Amino acid sequence: MAAKAAKIATEKIDWQVFAGPGGLLAEHDGAPFAYIKELSDRRKDGGGYAYLLRLVPPTGCMVRIIAIARSDEHVFLLEGGYCNKAGELIAAPGAFGLNVKGSPHSAFCAVETVGYVVCTGDPDEIRGLDVVPINADQDCA
Repeated sequence: MAAKAAKIATEKIDWQVFAGPGGLLAEHDGAPFAYIKELSDRRKDGGGYAYLLRLVPPTGCMVRIIAIARSDEHVFLLEGGYCNKAGELIAAPGAFGLNVKGSPHSAFCAVETVGYVVCTGDPDEIRGLDVVPINADQDCA
């Protein structure tokens, strides 16, 4: 049987708190900082997995993700952007990245960021998901 097309009104899907390693919710001081909207999951049929990822760093902090790609992962930034370890913007909306299967990679976000992520199979193995201060001499709010 042929697969059916899917059309989704993403504004009607609620953001869910993203779970990191061991199923721990992505929270800092009790407040979530990472959310997901699952758009499609066709892995059981040999397909891929697509979702929106929203990162909301607390004031004075960056969200840090460390992962290994379990399949090719295509990421398109819709809002916000990636930054370097100093908190300086290095990738803005419209930027595209490809993390090939097996590649270790990371991302830092110092501003609220939304990305469209498509994996050709299983999503990343998340090795770390936390918040870190932008400046080493200050704490996260």
